[in-house]
Amino acid sequence: MKSTTTYPGDPFPLGSKYDGKGVNFAIFAENATGIDLCLFDEVSNAKETVRIPLEERAYHIWHVYVPGLEPGQLYGYRVHGPYEPENGHRFNPNKLLIDPYTKALAGTVEWDNSLFSYKIGEDDLSFNEDDSAPFLPKSVVVDSSFDWEDDVAPKVPYNKTVIYETHVKGFTQLHPDIPEEIRGSYAALGHPVTIQYLKDLGITSVELMPIHAFVKDSHLVEKGLTNYWGYNTIAFFAPDAGYSSSGVQGEQVTEFKTMVKELHKAGIEVILDVVYNHTAEGNEMGPTLSFKGIDNAAYYRLHDGRYYMDYTGTGNTLNVMQPNVLRLIMDSLRYWILEMHVDGFRFDLASTLARGLHEIDKLNSFFDVIYQDPIISQVKLIAEPWDVGEGGYQVGKFPPGWAEWNGMYRDCVRDYWRGAYSKLGEFAQRFLGSPDLYQEGYRSPTASVNFITAHDGFTLNDLVSYNDKHNEANGEDNKDGESHNRSWNCGVEGPTEDAEIVALRAQQKRNFITTLFLSQGVAMLVAGDEMGRSQQGNNNAYCQDNEISWVNWEAADQELLEFTRKVIRFSKSHPVFCRRGWFKGQPIKGTGVEDIAWFLPEGTEMSDEDWQNGFAKSLGIFMSGHALRSVSATGKRIVDDTFYVLFNAHYESIDYKIPPEKWGTTWIKVLDTSTALVDEEGETFQPDDTITVAARSVVVLKNPLSTHK
Repeated sequence: MKSTTTYPGDPFPLGSKYDGKGVNFAIFAENATGIDLCLFDEVSNAKETVRIPLEERAYHIWHVYVPGLEPGQLYGYRVHGPYEPENGHRFNPNKLLIDPYTKALAGTVEWDNSLFSYKIGEDDLSFNEDDSAPFLPKSVVVDSSFDWEDDVAPKVPYNKTVIYETHVKGFTQLHPDIPEEIRGSYAALGHPVTIQYLKDLGITSVELMPIHAFVKDSHLVEKGLTNYWGYNTIAFFAPDAGYSSSGVQGEQVTEFKTMVKELHKAGIEVILDVVYNHTAEGNEMGPTLSFKGIDNAAYYRLHDGRYYMDYTGTGNTLNVMQPNVLRLIMDSLRYWILEMHVDGFRFDLASTLARGLHEIDKLNSFFDVIYQDPIISQVKLIAEPWDVGEGGYQVGKFPPGWAEWNGMYRDCVRDYWRGAYSKLGEFAQRFLGSPDLYQEGYRSPTASVNFITAHDGFTLNDLVSYNDKHNEANGEDNKDGESHNRSWNCGVEGPTEDAEIVALRAQQKRNFITTLFLSQGVAMLVAGDEMGRSQQGNNNAYCQDNEISWVNWEAADQELLEFTRKVIRFSKSHPVFCRRGWFKGQPIKGTGVEDIAWFLPEGTEMSDEDWQNGFAKSLGIFMSGHALRSVSATGKRIVDDTFYVLFNAHYESIDYKIPPEKWGTTWIKVLDTSTALVDEEGETFQPDDTITVAARSVVVLKNPLSTHK
């Protein structure tokens, strides 16, 4: 083993830091008795070429400086200490370990028994002396320099935001106009063809499914499947190398930065789906890849010393109550903001991060630290407000400054359009941005991230084509995935050539799209839903890195795509549909009418009793453009046209009487989902006229601002 010159170095920053002359290494391990820094010449090398004992220690951080090392240097750690699983300690220096703060990884996990600290076939108290180095990806020293070219964050206001949830690979893998050699990569997502598509659609913010370096589960690999979604993180600072077009170790960092820079030039934000609630190391029977071998007791939530608390359904839960874990998360978030220029985060199973000893505590240290952080608190923070633990469903309960995936919106709107028994009152709440969930605590309608579909579940096309999940391809006998999808196949399960059913499904998709983008709050669209993407009824395609999950551009429904583009453009051009504040339901000074009112088909306002009818599926919503209670950046009062939105989820058409003249003098039909109409110069109606709203459709009437009294 070669020796090399070293200096004491510094405990901060954690990770590896190249300064132009050498590299500083620093790693936290409170309970360790010794740490070796291992340097490698190649990813596939079975043994390190240099092993350097770390002799300096401060604040439980071990550190060393190695002069002469360059970016691209491969390394890992071996950590010494007691192997006492019953006391929470699983130190085993035979296991090479990934640096928790590494900025890049080279290679992938090659599943082998040596990756486990115990002997396969025995319990986890046994001790495995096999060396795991040949089978573990290596940490990479990176050069952080990059020409950002005066990059400026778009900072899109929440009320103008349109989120597009997408997968880096799946979105571009089959795109015929993107060079084949870069498809499925960060470079493809930042390609001019992709960016133009997003701009034309009206997208302001792409929300990327996990790009932190992740592990492909062994049980999936054995079945010829993979962890396609990426919710199995092993390195919270490293962009996954699988999405790099070059394949050169370390270059994924530069490629990711270039993607962000190009999207920012187009005014498009980048939001990351982040998984800080657990890691890829599983429970006591899982592999030892990083945290478990560095300091198991300092990173994970344990009970009875040996076993792992599992609020995530993945085997383990990171212990955010530990200062080192909290620092890891905060350092990671700041790194992605300051060094990688991302614009926000969607926190997977965010309720897990809010847990104290067992119960959810929305004022715990995690939220306190974020609230006071001058960097993290200024970007978009979106919670998936649930986990699998007791009391984990926390929709509407996150603190100010947070937006939330509104699962209640999804469920209510699905029920409404499939004709399930539900009260109009809840549908109205969801349409208004869910004031029953968010109005208290100084939150606004934009606290609600509204969605009909997400990566987890049916696509929009499948939501109207299948009553049941069809997950046989996942190899779990169709037992995985949600069974209660609130879906309706419109009469036939799966694909059909029945013209009436095909037409009904198309109309239902337009109904969902229209409802989503006319609702108050932040709309989130899943990639491909605007063009009719299908997963063949698979509602849990987490392991399908193939045509089941990839967007099929050549099979795109161009009519649905054009309709979606028009609806997004229409909704974002009218402030009434993207208010910053709540409707008040009170008369507007000088007009004699309320800012919002609710009508029956007869043209009369709804009574309290009308809201309680679970069988009622139709209502008219008057939305005034006089009462936005908002001003522009220059202080100018914002006003808009007034609208009358007619919802009919009934299986028959309904005649609606236009309200009396005081509510508006001239009404123009600008949107009709039964005919795919989106035209601001449509048919004209007068007060007390009758308009027929087709079965299962939405009609929008506009009273132009120029006609307001």
